[in-house]
Amino acid sequence: MNVEVTPLPGLGTRQDFLSRGGRRIGVITYRDGRMEMIVSKQDDTDSCVASIPLTVEESATLATLLGAPQLVTMLEEQNKDVSGITTRQLPLAPGSPYDGRTLGDTALRTRTAVSVVAVVRGGTAHPSPRPDFRLSGGDMLVTVGTADGLGKAVEVLETG
Repeated sequence: MNVEVTPLPGLGTRQDFLSRGGRRIGVITYRDGRMEMIVSKQDDTDSCVASIPLTVEESATLATLLGAPQLVTMLEEQNKDVSGITTRQLPLAPGSPYDGRTLGDTALRTRTAVSVVAVVRGGTAHPSPRPDFRLSGGDMLVTVGTADGLGKAVEVLETG
């Protein structure tokens, strides 16, 4: 997919791409750090039909929502012939008992036999996180385990 980067003199930059449906979808990053998601009209890619201001936290959350499923899909494809293994993304909600604590504090592997293979934060995957990796509300944990273990892992992350 071709991403176009357009300087906006005095403002910042626009980064966008043309979707299969004929709309330009992108982000304007202003010089002061503000971000705005934009979507063009289908019949006029130079006109905006939606402009959504995003905070840094909102843009990071959106990036995580868009990036984590791709990682999970890739892992599922690699393990499709192995019976009994399931890959799932587990969100760590802000305010979770593990928000601000380390991955090791969860003891997920010991308690549920589930392995965390990556943590996606702000659109960036952190592969093979060590036990001292500090979790943050809004993280998406990419996990591998049995269906039963993954169900238990959800409970651990939500209730401690």
